[in-house]
Parts: sequence; C-alpha cells; structure tokens
Amino acid sequence: MLFGIHGSENEVNKVARSTAEIFAELYEQNISKVLRYISYRVSDMDTAEDITSIVFEKALGKFDSFRAERASFSTWVLSIARNAVTDHYRAMGKEQEFQQSSIRSSVSQTVSPDDEMVKTEELNKLKDALSGLNAQEKEIIAMKFGGELTNREIAKSLGLSDSNVGIIIYRTVRKLRDSFGVGR
Repeated sequence: MLFGIHGSENEVNKVARSTAEIFAELYEQNISKVLRYISYRVSDMDTAEDITSIVFEKALGKFDSFRAERASFSTWVLSIARNAVTDHYRAMGKEQEFQQSSIRSSVSQTVSPDDEMVKTEELNKLKDALSGLNAQEKEIIAMKFGGELTNREIAKSLGLSDSNVGIIIYRTVRKLRDSFGVGR
C-alpha cells in the first residue's frame, strides 16, 4: 500500500506512477544544487557524483516519509546530502573540509597564463581562509553558496533561528573578506 491508499491495483499504479513522476521532477530541479553542495565538501568530482547518486537513491527510498509541510524538498534532500557527506568522511576517517578542486571549478577556464597564476594564488588564499572556519561556518557557507539554500532553509536544516543563520553568514563572509584584505 502506497501512502495509505486503498483501492484497486489500477488506482495504486496511478498513484505510484504519479509519485515516480513527481520524484523525477524534483530530482531534475535539485540535482545540480545537491551536486554543487557536495562538491564544496569532498575532494573530487567523481566522489561528489557518487555521493550525489547515493543521496538520491536514499531520497527515493524514503520519499514516502517526505512531508512538504515540514520542509521543502531541497531542504530535505540537502539534509540527506549532509548526512551522506558525513558518512563518507567518517568511513574515510578524514576531517571535512572545503576542497580547492571544487573552488577551482567555479573559475573561468579562458584566462591567460598570468591571470591563471593570479587566480591560483587567490584560490590558495581562499582555501587557507576557508580552512580557518569552524565546522558550523563551513557547513553554512556550503549550504548557502553550494546548495543555494535560503537562510530559512539552512536554519530549519540545522535547527537554528533564521536570524542566527544570517548573523553567522554575515560574520563568516566578513571574516573571509578580512583575510583577503577586502574593504580595508
């Protein structure tokens, strides 16, 4: 029985078919967001893609427990992604950190050698700045800029208030700017 529906096999098949269609649509809307979030957190794109497939496999398996009144699908699936990344690092026995390769992927590929050298230097500086963040700051930055979640969605996912998330983002971005000497 799917979602507590009673009725003929044909009625159940219609619900199942529409559930699959709904999940497929939500998958298409969220796959790039989840992959981007995970790529902020892991060492390479192959690993990020593997974890992303695990996330959506788990989401599909638990889709009947998803409740839109509790959280949006993107918040729900990013919670699954957070747990999957944590499981990945726990299995590897490594600390979670931002990866230079994921940062580098956001930089334009059509630059001169001089510009490339400057960009590499800036990326190294950014990596150093990001490594100075605490775990909560890293997670919130990954959710905000990698997962493109709103402050409200981040707050709901982490059990914080909206204003607390906003303050943490503000202070963290300011900390990053200070380490780059921006705004001085």
